[in-house]
Amino acid sequence: MNRQAESVRELSLRGIILGILITTVFTAANVYLGLKVGLTFATSIPAAVISMAVLSAFKGATILENNIVQTVASAAGTLSAIIFVLPGLVIVGAWTGFPFWTSFLICASGGILGVLFTIPLRRAMVTTSDLPYPEGVAAAEVLEVGSRAREAMSGSAASESREGLLAVVYGSVASAALAVFEATRVAAGEVTQFFRVGQNAVSGYDMSFSLALVGAGYLVGLSVGMAMLLGLLIAWAGAVPVLTALQAASPADIADRATDIWTHQVRFIGAGTIGVAAIWTLLKLAGPVVSGVIGTATASRARSSGTADRRDTDMSIGWIALLALASLAVIVYILFVFLQPTLLVSQTAKLIVTAVPFIFFGGFIVAAICGYMAGLIGASNSPISGVGILAILTCAALLVGVTDTTAASRGALVAYALFTTAVVFAIATISNNNLQDLKTGQLVGATPSAQQWALVIGVIAGAAVIPPVLNLLAHAYGFAGGPHPVGALAKPLPAPQANLIAALAQGVIEQKLNVLMLGIGAALGVVVIVIDELLGMRKWLRLPPLAVGIGIYLPMSATLPVVIGSVIGHWYDGRAERSGSPEHAKRLGTLVASGMIVGESLFGVLLAGLIVAHVPLGLVPEDFAPANWIGLAAFVILIVVLYAWMLRRAK
Repeated sequence: MNRQAESVRELSLRGIILGILITTVFTAANVYLGLKVGLTFATSIPAAVISMAVLSAFKGATILENNIVQTVASAAGTLSAIIFVLPGLVIVGAWTGFPFWTSFLICASGGILGVLFTIPLRRAMVTTSDLPYPEGVAAAEVLEVGSRAREAMSGSAASESREGLLAVVYGSVASAALAVFEATRVAAGEVTQFFRVGQNAVSGYDMSFSLALVGAGYLVGLSVGMAMLLGLLIAWAGAVPVLTALQAASPADIADRATDIWTHQVRFIGAGTIGVAAIWTLLKLAGPVVSGVIGTATASRARSSGTADRRDTDMSIGWIALLALASLAVIVYILFVFLQPTLLVSQTAKLIVTAVPFIFFGGFIVAAICGYMAGLIGASNSPISGVGILAILTCAALLVGVTDTTAASRGALVAYALFTTAVVFAIATISNNNLQDLKTGQLVGATPSAQQWALVIGVIAGAAVIPPVLNLLAHAYGFAGGPHPVGALAKPLPAPQANLIAALAQGVIEQKLNVLMLGIGAALGVVVIVIDELLGMRKWLRLPPLAVGIGIYLPMSATLPVVIGSVIGHWYDGRAERSGSPEHAKRLGTLVASGMIVGESLFGVLLAGLIVAHVPLGLVPEDFAPANWIGLAAFVILIVVLYAWMLRRAK
């Protein structure tokens, strides 16, 4: 799929402007949806589709220029996940709103460090890695199909391009149509059922009818899918029934009991597993990362001598050092300013000396963890809030260890822990997405340094959009658990992750945190690592430990469709191998799966706008009885139709 042409338009002014315009809309939509439902959507693929549509009207548009547009927009779109931490400062009462320059500098400085930290990781985790990068591959397929369809004029090349474009369109229309159908409430978007296991134990199932997640499952493959299934079974067939059985008999609704146990206990088992698996992954990556750093320096020298391949050229070492020092200087400044009006002002030097190394070194570790998880299952499905949990626990514990606090100053220390973690989380959000973008660039023959500059531009654009949108929502709705603004609407935004992370900071600093579940998760992570290594020695199907932790941590509604997609994909690839043209058949599978992600993502953007505009879509009441069966039927029928079409074309 790599492009060989060297003299092509790439980092253009019109591409940057278009990327920033898309950023404004997508970032605002992501901020609202994240605070409302605790989820954000990846913006790479919708941005690529919009870019191809817009730039096709201009002369000389190239695939690499379209790639830059999606790179700018995706960086800003993923930065919106900062709302999983930043509203915590309002919830605990440290802020009454979001001061523009402080919020902007948190997002910009952390985000730029996130870009810089992924540069030495590129060779280790993109160029020489076998990670699937589902969204990166999907975005590249979309860009390639659009480019081939534009360039092909006749003959078999044109026929194959049209068929590839048709595959993306079919997948997109199917997933978007299902999402629209579900928005009307005639078809349920998911089916949930809780039940007793024995006398007091409780469990349940929760299945989302999402073709985008099925498509992601196809792209990540069977190994990751089975690891996530194992995590899901550990959570819902093991931990939830056992822990609910240990509870005293309660008249509470069984759904509430199961959800409460999973949210406040089982999810932390997943976080502990993710933490240990992430450390193991980092140890295994240490050698390749060092090689990547050396390779970056070597490529920089080669570029200076004019002998470098532009497709393996990163931002220069000089620029990396300058931007890193500037970002750290900004971080020191905002930490200093934040502490001045608090009861911790006398300990300013000690607190900054503790926070800055944590941000820098912890941020690099977080960048590697998030980049690996995104490469494993995609940026949309990566449990970045799990990394946020580990970051706030570590940060709060460090601050408690070095600070003298009183009952009166503990609130200020909680706020400072959240503020520091917000910078680390900005690093995490960007690294969660950047390697995905660089994978797309690798597949279409882009210049890594051009993408890295585009990512910096996207970070700055997103950082400028986030504070005013947060202020608007804070004053219009308020956040659950925080002060209710005068004149705000009666129902505040739930902000689930921000509430959880704020509560964890308070738990550590006030010494009320139960670490048992995290410890169990850590022990489980060690066991899974041993099993995975033994499977690798036997050359059997691997069970990536991070994917097991993700299966425990993520809601079942997000995990189960990915598992189903991986199984369907494995079955389809087996059929494709027996077809007349195996590679063509598999390419169709990748394109249809990519289309599934595209269609639902685009509708996600539209739906966010409709929600903000208070446009009702529901045609029937929420308790419409046949909705579950209609949703299931539509979900199954569309999968059967899509894969039947692919199998026919493969013959």
